[in-house]
Amino acid sequence: MSGGADRFEAFDEHDEREGHEGYEGHQGPEGHEEESGAYEGRADAGGGVEPDGAAAAAGGGPAGPQGPGEPGGPAHGGGEEPESGRPPRIPLPRTSVEDTGLPLPEPAAAPGPAPLVLEHRVLKSLLGAWALAACSAEETAAVEEHLGECGSCADEALRLREAVGLLHPAESLDLDPTLRTRVLEGCLGRRPPRIPVPEWAAAYDAETARLDALLQDIGGAEWHAPVRLRWFEGDGPVSRRTTVAGVIAHLLSVDGLVAVALGLEDPLGPTGSPTGEPTPEGRTEAFWRASHFPPTRSVRLPWREQSHNIVRTVSFTGASTSQAGGAAGGEGGSGRLTVPYGGFELPLSDSMLDRAFECWVHAGDIADAVDYPYEPPAPRHLHRMIDLAARMLPASLAERRRAGLSPAPAGHHLVAAGAPGRSLRLEIEGSGGGEWLIPLDSPGAVGSAEREVAHVALDGVEFCRLAAGHVSPEEAAAGQDGDRGAIRDVLFAAASLSRM
Repeated sequence: MSGGADRFEAFDEHDEREGHEGYEGHQGPEGHEEESGAYEGRADAGGGVEPDGAAAAAGGGPAGPQGPGEPGGPAHGGGEEPESGRPPRIPLPRTSVEDTGLPLPEPAAAPGPAPLVLEHRVLKSLLGAWALAACSAEETAAVEEHLGECGSCADEALRLREAVGLLHPAESLDLDPTLRTRVLEGCLGRRPPRIPVPEWAAAYDAETARLDALLQDIGGAEWHAPVRLRWFEGDGPVSRRTTVAGVIAHLLSVDGLVAVALGLEDPLGPTGSPTGEPTPEGRTEAFWRASHFPPTRSVRLPWREQSHNIVRTVSFTGASTSQAGGAAGGEGGSGRLTVPYGGFELPLSDSMLDRAFECWVHAGDIADAVDYPYEPPAPRHLHRMIDLAARMLPASLAERRRAGLSPAPAGHHLVAAGAPGRSLRLEIEGSGGGEWLIPLDSPGAVGSAEREVAHVALDGVEFCRLAAGHVSPEEAAAGQDGDRGAIRDVLFAAASLSRM
């Protein structure tokens, strides 16, 4: 027992001696401090010996700094406490504001530029540049602040802004559809042509040129874009699906009726023309059947060449033809020719207006299919087209009554040709508009304002869409007053003017 106690006490003394004499070095057998001299040598080489307090602050121990809870660390009493006022050798970790749960501080706003301080004469000289939006941000702020204080400068700035608006009008990038007509009129006004185009053929010349410009502006793939031909038949709409190239083939076939009447080559050829009466629909179906492949963009050149030949021919042969009131007249020339449409005939002058109308309508169908902007015809051309449709209404109304599609007027008898009868006033608004008295009792009757029983008002383009079968009579935006039955009959007669 005594021996065990001695061994425990000796171990305890050794451990205490190592704990307290760590900085002094370990004594050798002779009692000399060997490690102390080596430690002091290293300290001198580094620039001096650290004081005992600094060593204690570093963690105190023979092996250098020690963390908490280790022998020689602060938790075990090893080393001395750091001196007050001196930071530790190893800095403590920083505390983030995000760990505290407090709101983040707002970022400091960047200081803005100092406002300009300018004299009145300088600010007044900047008004022109300000109106053109040519001032810097600082100058703009100074001018606008001054305008709130100076009435004379504010008035001047308002006048300059209005003047700038006149210098920069909002314009479309698309060419004016009347540009070609205006250029030609200017040229022909300076030097009239030796052989002028007849007035009744000018609309066809202009509309074929506009459609040709559209066709040259579309891509190859768009020639196969689907197009639906629409017209009105009986009491309901009818449609036929085709392509852009198919529409041009349709125009080529029907324009061929005019070409044959003028003695020109038939685009269907000697064997391609359908048997019986040549109708627009029959000629179109014959052309489509004769084609081994669906029409392509190659159909444009024959159509355009034919339209040029038609205009050239009527110009040469119809130079002496005059047109009065829309009917074929004059002493002679091509205006006296008639064009058969299968079941009815039209004078050449009216047929040219009919072809111009259909060219515009189908150009609009193509433009809708390829998403291309397209404008109505020139007002003077649109007026002639509307006039033709108004003059054809009595015959269309009589045809519907013969077919039983419209009831005969109750209590009224047919009026002799040339005698006044019950009439409807057709008022067309907008460009190309006017007023027409439509006889209701007989195709040969004369419209009379004294016997007016109804009044219908439509926009010019809306009336043309009705006559083309692109809008039904029930949906036509028409102002109506008077006999509802007469109004309905005239609207349906207008829709029945359409055909394929």
